[in-house]
Amino acid sequence: MITLTALVTLFAAAFLAATIIPFQSEAVFVALQLGNVTGLVLLVGVASLGNTLGAFVNYAVGMRVETYRDRRWFPMRPEQLERTQIWFRRYGVWSLLFSWAPVLGWFTLVAGVMRTPLWQFALLVAIAKTGRYAVLAWLTSRAMVLVA
Repeated sequence: MITLTALVTLFAAAFLAATIIPFQSEAVFVALQLGNVTGLVLLVGVASLGNTLGAFVNYAVGMRVETYRDRRWFPMRPEQLERTQIWFRRYGVWSLLFSWAPVLGWFTLVAGVMRTPLWQFALLVAIAKTGRYAVLAWLTSRAMVLVA
C-alpha cells in the first residue's frame, strides 16, 4: 500500500510540475529513490508518464489560448506571442527535446499554439521527459555511491 501511495504521489508531483503550475517533482523522485520504495525503472516510468501527460495540459491550453490574445488579462503582449511563434517556426518541433528543463517547459504550450502534430509532440516530449528522469536517477545513484 505504501508503494502505491508513493507512486501516486510521484505521478501527481510529476504531472503538476509539467503544467504551468509552479511545482517541482525532483525532490519527490529523489526521496523515493533514496528510500528504495520500488524499482528504479518503475520510478522513472511513473514520473515520465506523469510529466508527459502534464505537458499535454499545456499543449491543450496552447491550442486555445490564442483566442484570448486580445483580452486585457492575457499573460503575453501580442508582440511577445508573435516573437515566440517566430522563434518556434525557426527552431521547430526539435525544441521540444528541451521541454524537460523547468524554464523551457513553456515550449509545450507554444507547441499547442503552433498546432504541432500530436504524434510529434507526444514522441519528442516523452523522449525529453524520460531522459530527464533517467539522468536524475543516474545522478542520484552516483551520489549514493560517492557518499557510501
